[in-house]
Amino acid sequence: MPTHTQHGKHASELSLEQQRMLVQALLQPAVFSHPVGGISLLETHISWVILTGDYAYKLKKQVNFGFLDFSTLERRHFFCQEELRLNRCFAPDLYLDVVTISGSVERPVLNGSDAPLEYAVRMRQFPQSGLLSNLAQRRELTPDRIDEIAALVGAIHARIGVAAVASDYGLPDGVHRWVMENFAHIRPALDDECQRLQLERLADWCQRAFEQLRPVLQTRRADGFVRECHGDLHLGNLTLVDGRVTPFDCIEFNAQLRWIDVISEAAFLMMDIQDRGYPELGWRFLNGYLQHTGDYAGVRLLRYYLVYRALVRAKVAILRCEQAAADVQQAARVEYQAYMDLAESYVDMRVPALLITHGVSGSGKSWYAGQLAERLGAIQLRSDVERKRLHGYRADADTGSGVQAGIYSQTASEQTYARLAELAADVIAGGYPVIVDATFLKQAQRSRFRELAETHEVPFILLHFEADRDTLLHRIRKRQAAGSDPSEAGVQVLEAQLASQQPLSVETQAGMISIDSAAGLPLDDLLDRLAQHLKPAR
Repeated sequence: MPTHTQHGKHASELSLEQQRMLVQALLQPAVFSHPVGGISLLETHISWVILTGDYAYKLKKQVNFGFLDFSTLERRHFFCQEELRLNRCFAPDLYLDVVTISGSVERPVLNGSDAPLEYAVRMRQFPQSGLLSNLAQRRELTPDRIDEIAALVGAIHARIGVAAVASDYGLPDGVHRWVMENFAHIRPALDDECQRLQLERLADWCQRAFEQLRPVLQTRRADGFVRECHGDLHLGNLTLVDGRVTPFDCIEFNAQLRWIDVISEAAFLMMDIQDRGYPELGWRFLNGYLQHTGDYAGVRLLRYYLVYRALVRAKVAILRCEQAAADVQQAARVEYQAYMDLAESYVDMRVPALLITHGVSGSGKSWYAGQLAERLGAIQLRSDVERKRLHGYRADADTGSGVQAGIYSQTASEQTYARLAELAADVIAGGYPVIVDATFLKQAQRSRFRELAETHEVPFILLHFEADRDTLLHRIRKRQAAGSDPSEAGVQVLEAQLASQQPLSVETQAGMISIDSAAGLPLDDLLDRLAQHLKPAR
């Protein structure tokens, strides 16, 4: 870390209490050289943010939590610079510069010539109403917005740097150290025996899970999934800028918490969406993210990282208790307990299961599969997406392939179903139900997946979709006109499917649920029919 500043010698180091006095003095319009449209203050366990109208000024607290050390002015200056550098990768229009604060605690001066008292990151201010956490609180978080977030995070993870093999980022013991450090921070703050017991149950589970997952963590690192992520990606760090979702406030204070497995970051956002009262949209985000990235192997680590991320937020709530007034402390303790309960809910094992769809194009498979994935807490594998990925195409690409030609040839289809089987096995190994969304018009395709379910000793369910010919044609033409669906099936493809599909075997029909999508089977009715196969383990 650099040992000098642009202003030479620092003023005397401020205590946390002196910092508080300084912040109060900064809440005066006369301090600023620009027009002030009203001043307000936001506070977290590690910083203060002063809102002035056009600009926001973020100061770091004089604290040291182990995972974060802002204990000296020199360190706070360095990490202000790092915050500016790193966040310009995510929100270049928001992050402007680092300003010095000199003068005195009672009469501060911005960018003065005297020795600095403190530093602040200056940002363009955006309306707090645009924070996605506030959208969630107003019940304005929509499926379309979730789809936008999934695409954005997937694109970010595709372009960011991959950890060098020689680095110590993402090593299994290092990953687990941060998981277990949460417990070290939380334990001293608990005086309730029930809370202590819950904490130890989770600590024991995390240790056992790590021992089982160590080889997976090592493989993920070797395969390049440890990357320089945002590190603190939750709805409170996403905002709308010109109507588009924009991440900000990434982790600058600890590179180990930023260079992480991408599935850990996705798990953080999924957990946060669910914590804010949108359990189904949490699954929608995850499925959208996985369809953009193809990282289904990461599902093996999903539960471990979901628990970890809930623990991180519980720790933050506890740390805030130590700094806050009595009324805020009570709210923070309620928040702590909610996160701990959420972490424990992730530990509860759900029953993995293998569901496959069956039906020609336009029969409603993908719509029902997507809805079921959100309601069941399952992973949806779309053959239209994975077929294109396997052959080097984006999901929205027009491959120009003809009927039973190009990426739809017999050989390409066999490769696609083999790939779907590999991905389904990854999901099952992660302990989650998987819905394989494909036509499955050939008996050999269906048999392969039935055998896969038997090998993994999980329930196998075939969802048979049908609709009258007019409905099929209407849906296909509507989908083609929209031009936004991964499926390239047109009328000619439908005709070929109807002519070549192989009948269902008696064995398959025994475990089959039929859905007439033209009649519009209510989703709740379908869930009721599935319930006996998918009861949680007790």
